[in-house]
Amino acid sequence: MILTKFEKARIIGARALQISMGAPVIIDVPKDILDPVDIAILEFNNGVIPITIKR
Repeated sequence: MILTKFEKARIIGARALQISMGAPVIIDVPKDILDPVDIAILEFNNGVIPITIKR
């Protein structure tokens, strides 16, 4: 499924909020990455974010 830039931003933002509130991170993150947004982008690029879009 092709996502629009708005859907992508919403997914990454929602996942970053979850991570910042203490949700477990699904992938192995390098030690130098601490920002929840960067972690969410890594998860999105690897395709492991547990969030779906219902249109």
